[in-house]
Amino acid sequence: MGVELVAIHWMYVIFLLLIIGCFLLRKDTTLISIVMIFLLGLIATGSISKAVSTIFNSFVFSITELLPTILIISIIVSMSNLLIRTGINDVMISPFASLIRTPTLAYWIIGIVMMVISLFFWPSPAVALMGAVLLPVALRVGLPAIGVAIAMNLFGHGIALSGDFVIQGAPKLTADAAGIPVSDVVSASLPLVIIMGVVTTVTAFIFLRRDMKKGGDFNATTEAIAEDNLEETEAIFLSKTTKRFWAVLIPVLYAIDIYLMVRFDLQGGDATALIGGTTIVIMLFILSLAYKGTALEQTTSYLIEGLQFGFKIFGPVIPIAALFYLGDSGFTKIVGDFLPKGSHGIINDLGVALSHSIPVNANIAAVALTVIGAITGLDGSGFSGISLAGSIANLFGTALGHGTATLTALGQVAAIWIGGGTLIPWALIPAAAICKVDPFELARRNFLPVVIGLIVTTIAAMFFI
Repeated sequence: MGVELVAIHWMYVIFLLLIIGCFLLRKDTTLISIVMIFLLGLIATGSISKAVSTIFNSFVFSITELLPTILIISIIVSMSNLLIRTGINDVMISPFASLIRTPTLAYWIIGIVMMVISLFFWPSPAVALMGAVLLPVALRVGLPAIGVAIAMNLFGHGIALSGDFVIQGAPKLTADAAGIPVSDVVSASLPLVIIMGVVTTVTAFIFLRRDMKKGGDFNATTEAIAEDNLEETEAIFLSKTTKRFWAVLIPVLYAIDIYLMVRFDLQGGDATALIGGTTIVIMLFILSLAYKGTALEQTTSYLIEGLQFGFKIFGPVIPIAALFYLGDSGFTKIVGDFLPKGSHGIINDLGVALSHSIPVNANIAAVALTVIGAITGLDGSGFSGISLAGSIANLFGTALGHGTATLTALGQVAAIWIGGGTLIPWALIPAAAICKVDPFELARRNFLPVVIGLIVTTIAAMFFI
């Protein structure tokens, strides 16, 4: 038998249900997470002053855990902004333009290139990096703008972001909440991401080709402008030779990073540090060439711009991540040794209790994680709820005695495909704005392919658990 459940365990169950309710109602979870952290501290310590301190300490713990992820994304956004303004990105993408000769080739080439770039630069910056260059080429060969938006969206915000194999921001969040190594989540997510990606992109392409043959209306546009629209920024002059040199060198440097990651088995924080360090070095060299006399000031400016983006994305994540760190090993570090003797964390204790109280099997667990992941994605972030998915995966995995990594990966895939930018209209604005299509129309066209993909992926996950 597991540890005897006490008041703090039952309160945590209530908190989980309230968080799920917030996601269903599309309400922000920041305030309720802070209140929950306070109440957990109060119940555990019996002291109002210590409970108040718990709020701040949990935020510090959460930020400390998330800081490498926030920094790597901020640095990459800083560099991607620089590549756009210097025109290096145009040279990097241009070789692929010559390969685009038919609508079919346009869809798949744009999608695959978007996926590869998104793995290193994250999808939102990647949309800006390649959208303006490849969109006109795709339109010339007959692929409508909505088709370009679908390809960039599904391959970038879907496949690349749900796996996040290089930067590992998403696996870091879910793995921490589930109490397992990041490498386990990355390994478990690989087959699920492949299945989800293949089913969704093929289905979307079939529907798009059907509508193109019918002569569907693809002219729905929008005046929506991405918040970080860099087209209005004055371009920086660099010689063609310089741009070509860096357009070749940058992919080579990242290819070397991948080799080193495989060769020396670098994962998690080590892999993030390697990619981050490489990005900073590249950015500093390009800044020194582009700005010459003002490189010192511009370095600070670009870093600030990137950090603003990073904290804007992760600002809503910090409070809810703090709550779920309390549910795992973080409780002792944040609050103190107030759990019952023999406890391995609130979520672990609940998982053991669940295994002794109701029958749990792989099928139920897989469906539950897909539904919970989808629910957490309804806020349009994709990241704010994956800590919840990781905690629930830990709970079911403990009850089953195995499969925590696969369940965690499944919840991550569902949450990010729904909320990371493929179904929630306000999360689609970057791709919609670049392609000048209606984000609601893009969400409508993504709906059936994504739902079909989630169903197939959930069934496949049942065999992996």
